Amino acid sequence: MHQKIVSPQEWLTAREEFLVKEKAFTKARDELSRQRRDLPCVRVEKDYVFEGADGSRSMADLFNGKDQLIVYHFMLGPDWEEGCTACSFWADSFEGIEVHLAHRDVSLVVVADAPQAKLAAYKKRMGWTTPWFSANGTGFNRDFQVAFTPEELEAKNAYYNYRNGPFPVNQAPGISVFLKDDNGNTYHTYSCYSRGLDMLNGAYHYLDLTPKGRDEADLSFSMAWLRRHDQYET
Repeated sequence: MHQKIVSPQEWLTAREEFLVKEKAFTKARDELSRQRRDLPCVRVEKDYVFEGADGSRSMADLFNGKDQLIVYHFMLGPDWEEGCTACSFWADSFEGIEVHLAHRDVSLVVVADAPQAKLAAYKKRMGWTTPWFSANGTGFNRDFQVAFTPEELEAKNAYYNYRNGPFPVNQAPGISVFLKDDNGNTYHTYSCYSRGLDMLNGAYHYLDLTPKGRDEADLSFSMAWLRRHDQYET
């Protein structure tokens, strides 16, 4: 325990002083979100065809009647036995939110490079209900900078999070956002990767409220504690 023990009045004073900083952060985040919404977009020219549980789907189909689409790029490659542990942690937080997003004109889907049969099996194992689609053979995940060639990995020249460098595996996590206009044209408005995904993980933010926080400082790497939700020992 590293916290200083104080009187109730001292605690309240410290909390009120910290609240000023929290409010400033909230206002700064609101402004950053406004600026994000004002970023330019680029038209998606390729005719991607994805494989879903009920057959082939176009890019426009993924919107499911909405004008906005959020894609989570899930790390599960064609030759992988199971999905990425960290991506599975993120996917746990998707459950139950689709109905809320739909009422703000947003569709949320998960896309991975593995064939649909492998995705369906892993999704069933984990008990998820969010729509999943296979981008196998489409180049979609590579086009949105979350899939790399063996040559890029060997040369430590994978383009991820808007820079070139080493990456440990051939798949990476990310989120991409798309907009559809009244004529059915699709536009890419935003993508984020790496620590940019932290804001989308509710469990991490709950941990950030606690005295121990994420409690990762002494681990071999930050997420060494993490397991798929069906693999914890207790």
